[in-house]
Amino acid sequence: MTQARTHSAGPTPAPPLWQLLQSTARVVQAVRQGQSATPALAAVPAELRAGTQSLAFQALRQLGRAQALRTLLARRPPPPAVDALLCTALALAWDPASAPYEPFTLVNQAVEAAKRSRATAPQSAFVNGCMRRFLRERDLLVAATDTDLVARWNHPDWWIRRLQADHPQHWEALLRVGNEAPPMTLRVNRRRSTPDAYQRCLADAGLLARRVGEDGLVLANPCPVQALPGFDQGLVSVQDAAAQMAAPLLLEGLPPPPVGRQLRILDACAAPGGKTAHLLERADAQVIALDVDPLRCERITQTLARLGLQAQILAADAARPQDWWDGQAFDAILLDAPCTASGIVRRHPDVRWLRRASDIDALAQAQTRLLEALWPLLAPGGRLLYCTCSVFRAEGEARIRSFVAHNTEAVLQAAPGHLLPQASAIATSVPENQSGEYDGFYFARLDKRV
Repeated sequence: MTQARTHSAGPTPAPPLWQLLQSTARVVQAVRQGQSATPALAAVPAELRAGTQSLAFQALRQLGRAQALRTLLARRPPPPAVDALLCTALALAWDPASAPYEPFTLVNQAVEAAKRSRATAPQSAFVNGCMRRFLRERDLLVAATDTDLVARWNHPDWWIRRLQADHPQHWEALLRVGNEAPPMTLRVNRRRSTPDAYQRCLADAGLLARRVGEDGLVLANPCPVQALPGFDQGLVSVQDAAAQMAAPLLLEGLPPPPVGRQLRILDACAAPGGKTAHLLERADAQVIALDVDPLRCERITQTLARLGLQAQILAADAARPQDWWDGQAFDAILLDAPCTASGIVRRHPDVRWLRRASDIDALAQAQTRLLEALWPLLAPGGRLLYCTCSVFRAEGEARIRSFVAHNTEAVLQAAPGHLLPQASAIATSVPENQSGEYDGFYFARLDKRV
């Protein structure tokens, strides 16, 4: 007797590579036109998003080389959609050692992607010709771009020059780190667990991790947050080890408040709420979390709700205290100021292509306005921690040196200063750095004279 066949639902098949290349090229095109990769990726269909993000981040980390190669292959720029697809394929395929697929597979699928899109189909033969020539002449073409600084380092020329001036001993190491994938670092909620206990939970789940900092663990391999034990229950958050230094630097050694009163802390520019949460995990304090963007304030609300924490959240401009301050002085202020994000470029590889040299001066002026607006809100004997996720000295050391020179109440205390990003694969040592896996940050701790 013949039995009927039964069909069980198997795993969802992976999307074809040509489709991923299409969506990746759209993200690359958006970035080249000045849009952040975050909303561009949010617009990608859910079933393509993870694969697209992985390919897009790799393409953006190699976009300088890809653009130089495309110029050799087609000196006259093709239409934007075609150019984005070509540069995406070249970025992924130019170095066989790091290519996510065999170069010939990427070339074949890039041509297929061109044929299947209305925006690129008329020039699919052009894409095919360029990519086949690339396969034939790869070594010669790559060698011809080796002398191009932007192609070699995959950062804009002005960015490279700025790092050479700011960090003459370490600029090459900084650029290398910027082109690497970052680690996934966790912050354990000390109100609900300890790093050692949570490390054991991870091991039980088959996830290896090592300690970093006071509350942190670095995963051996990144994973979706849903795979983290107790994530939804607030046991742990994702936060780089450098960002985890902010709360301890602000709180340690801070004079206690009078009996019967909690510490009063302002977290200015607080979204998405990681540092706000860390402050509340470490101290019984009244925290006001401020951000100018109401949508980003909603992110703070969601972050604190998951962790079981509470703060007063205000959507307001920190540089205009007259609009939101109640007149009560703060014991401590955390100012994580808007900046170029040059220290976290390995996590956000689109940043290097979105920023312009002129942004540094504009942001430095905004940072000064925030410092000058918030300093009067600090009680005598209180502390302000200024930080930026930048390695550019204009947004760190130079900003604080200028502020202290013009403010006799401010006493500069010991702090890490410019913390340069590190990756274990980088052999170049950075002597002034603390050891460990960190993003690039700047920290200055200012105490107010009594």
